[in-house]
Amino acid sequence: MESYETSFTGKILKRGFWLYVWRISSGEKTVWYVGRTGDSSSANAASPFGRLSQHLDLRPSAKANMLATNLRNSDMIPDECEYNLLTLGPLFPEQSDFEDHKPYRDIVGKLEAELAYTLSQRGLLVLGTHPKRGDFDKTLFTEVLSKANAFVKNG
Repeated sequence: MESYETSFTGKILKRGFWLYVWRISSGEKTVWYVGRTGDSSSANAASPFGRLSQHLDLRPSAKANMLATNLRNSDMIPDECEYNLLTLGPLFPEQSDFEDHKPYRDIVGKLEAELAYTLSQRGLLVLGTHPKRGDFDKTLFTEVLSKANAFVKNG
């Protein structure tokens, strides 16, 4: 039997529109994964903690486990990796209906795309697919990038 410790702040349980960056290592290999909360087809905007458990669901029937799928596609074994997660948000609160949800989803989607692109341009191996890049909130991105840079630097 082994033992492991995990600690986190309860603030990452808050639902809303978040960005997150994973640093995943296995042996000498390190990869990155950029994501967001805020569904594309419903008014749901989960917490990063909720997405964490979905991303790493290793059941064969799992459907929202894109991180685990991308790790396997990169010849990494999810339950043999080391994980570090940076969460940024909530950038916006969860909305009560889909029409109010869509503008925030689109803002955060463009930030996600720009962050993934920026990290990959620095030579980091960023897994997954992201929304199409386009006009993004440059003021908000400056703050996001500052925090992401500190996270990358400490990795």
